[in-house]
Order: sequence, then C-alpha cells, then structure tokens
Amino acid sequence: MDPSADPADLPEPLIIPRAEHPISRKDIDREALKVMHRLRDAGFSAYLVGGAVRDLYLGKKPKDFDISTNARPGQLRTLFRNSRIIGRRFRLVQVFFMGGKIVEVSTLRCRSEFEEGDREEDEVLAHNNTFGSEAEDAFRRDLTINALFYEIENFTIIDYTGGVADLNNRIVRIVGEPDRRIIRDPVRMMRAIRHAARSGFTIEERTWQAIVAHRETLRLCPDSRVRDEFFKDLNSGACAPWCRLAVASGLFFLLLPCYDGIIGQEPEETPAQTRLLFDLCRVIDRLHSEGKPLPEHLLLALLLLPWAQARFDLLHPPAEGRETFAFSRTLRAEVDSQLEHLNVKRASREEITSLLVNLPVFLRYGAEQAWPGWLKRKSYFPDGLLLFQLYQEALGGSPAEAVVRPEAPAAPRSGRSRSGKTRPPRSESRTPAFSGKKGGIFGLK
Repeated sequence: MDPSADPADLPEPLIIPRAEHPISRKDIDREALKVMHRLRDAGFSAYLVGGAVRDLYLGKKPKDFDISTNARPGQLRTLFRNSRIIGRRFRLVQVFFMGGKIVEVSTLRCRSEFEEGDREEDEVLAHNNTFGSEAEDAFRRDLTINALFYEIENFTIIDYTGGVADLNNRIVRIVGEPDRRIIRDPVRMMRAIRHAARSGFTIEERTWQAIVAHRETLRLCPDSRVRDEFFKDLNSGACAPWCRLAVASGLFFLLLPCYDGIIGQEPEETPAQTRLLFDLCRVIDRLHSEGKPLPEHLLLALLLLPWAQARFDLLHPPAEGRETFAFSRTLRAEVDSQLEHLNVKRASREEITSLLVNLPVFLRYGAEQAWPGWLKRKSYFPDGLLLFQLYQEALGGSPAEAVVRPEAPAAPRSGRSRSGKTRPPRSESRTPAFSGKKGGIFGLK
C-alpha cells in the first residue's frame, strides 16, 4: 500500500483484543500511562506507538515510550502545562516529570518529514499538510513492526500494515513499496538493517532487493542524518550482526569506503581482515551489554584497525624518527579523508590517528605487560592500552577490563553584571521548573 494514497483507499485495521496479545499495562512506564489517561479523560485519542509497542510485544523493555494523539500541539501544551513544544517542521510536545523523565507526545501525522519534495529544510509546513489519521500515520512509518498502535481505552493493538504478523514471523519489512520508500528516504535502508540485527529477524526479500538496488542513494542524504544512524548502529548492542548485514548489502562500503577492496561482500569471502572486523564488533557488543559503551574515537579506531593493518601494514611500522613522523602524517591524512562524510570532530580524528599509530608500541611491550615509564606518562596511554586489550580480545585473548575516561565537562559560564559584580554560573538546563509543593508537578497532580 502506498503511503501517499488517498486516505479513503487505506485499509481497515486489524484490531487485536487484550486477550490475544501479550502487552500488559504493568509493563508500560507509569508516566506514559499518566499522559495517556490525561489525554483520554480530555476526550482525545491516546496511543502508545512505534518501538515501544514492538518491544513490549517481544517481551523486551522499551527504551522510550512515545505517544501519539489526535490533539494538536497547542492543545497538548494547554493540557500539560509542564511541557514544551519542540521541532519546526513537525512539532512534538515534551512532557516533563520528576527525575528528568520526559514523555514525547506527537500529533498523528500524514507523512514523513523527509518526503516533502523541494521544500526548504526549515520551512514550516501548513497544518493541513501535517496532521493525519491513524491509518495515514501508520503508513508513513518506515517498518511494519514499528507501525503498531496500542490504545489505552480498550487495551487493544491496532495494526494497519501487517506488523503483528511480521513480528510473529520475525520479519523486517518496509511499509509500502520498498523501492519508492527507499528512494524517498534512503536512511530507511539503515533502519531496516539495524532492526533486523537487533531482533535477529530476517529482512523480507523485496525489502532486501530494494536495499541492494538503491544503496547508492544513501550518498544523497545529509551527512548529519547518516552519521546519527551510523552511531545508533554501532551502539545498538548488535554491532556484529549489523556489520554482517551491512557488508552483505553493500551499505558498509558507503559508510566506510576505505574497506572497498579490502574485505569481501560475499559470505564465502572471509579474508583475515573481514574476520578481524567481525570479531572487533563482537567485542563492542560485549562492552555494550555490560553497560560500558565506548566513546566515539575508540569505536572508530576499532572499526578502522583492520583497514589500517591492510593499508599500511600497521603491525610493522617504519623505524623510529623521521619515517615514523611521516607515517603518522600520512595516516592522519587518510583518516581525515575516510571520515570526512561522517562529520567526525577534528579532536576525535587526532585521537584515532594517535591510537592506531601507537598500537605497535603496545604490541611490542604487551607480551610482558611491562610498560616503560615514558609510555605510561603519555596522554594517550589509557586509551592506547584499552585499544590494545580490545584487539587482543578480538584475537582470542581474555576479555579486556574497559575503564573509559569520562568526557571532560564543559566549564561553567560566568560573567560580570553591569555593576561589576560577579554573576554565578547560569544553569545549562532548559527544562521547565517543578513545584516543591505537595501534589506533584505543574499540570500533572
């Protein structure tokens, strides 16, 4: 079914009663239930949507509980006084709760913000081009398994796209015509692969063929969107299965073009660098499962390590001195070139280069674990040691003990008033204030 079809032509939904599905209110976040009940009591529809319904159906704990309703943003802002409206093209309302918890509420929409033709990026859409019905909202979503509604009135699941059947059959399928939907928004390819990897699902054949046929269209997407999706893939907890699917589909070579010609796309082609890449991804997943996600520069250093070995014979670097400096400059230029399209910060690129260039030093002293004093005094020693240990684990060694250095907090801002007196630092928070009185937060007693 084409999401752009006339609303009158959209099919009737499959309604699954409470007795026939596994979702229970006790598994839904208390604050999300509070928002849904407030909407219902005010006469509006209230649906739990997207990944929350998918995860609850699969017996998983959702990361977020997003809600959709037929109430407009202005009505939501009036109903929930302790909230704010965000977004320009498609507005969302964030409702705030104690403890920093946020529930996002959106109005049912009729189309994706990335299917608006030649509009300016920040142009405000007319309201009649934005809001839609349940069916229109379902058919604008990327995947059938993410297009389900759970409604609070009768505790039923509403399914317009066949998402429940795909969940039962463990299938990832793009909503509508895969070729057209991918051409309209190529990032859908990345989302399909990520959800298949995270859930262990199979990508439906037509969807897979469309991904393979249109993978080059990913180059047309804004770099910022591709970067955001890429790091979601790496931090999904399923980096290894994602990497296999991304390599098999060819998307991996668009994200990291340096690997073109170094690793094989076909399953039977498993050169040493391909095996090392997959093993490093498994190490990333282990750390993620233990609540120890790696910072950006270490993630990318691990992903680029097999390429650097193949491209520069990294484990046998040139002798120390002028040749080493020249090698470092060459590697830095290559890292800059290969990561340019991902908008990686300059400081991160410098750290990646330093980690890769100095890995042979750690390999030299690592057998005896006798680190010379001059090496331990280097600023890169903690991250370099961790990279070495993660590399050794990927080769079959013992699990590395990851102690990742925290990001340095930004210095608080301070200044002087016109009278010359020093002002205290201003809080960085932009969230609404909460009441300390008995009764809860404003608007949600």
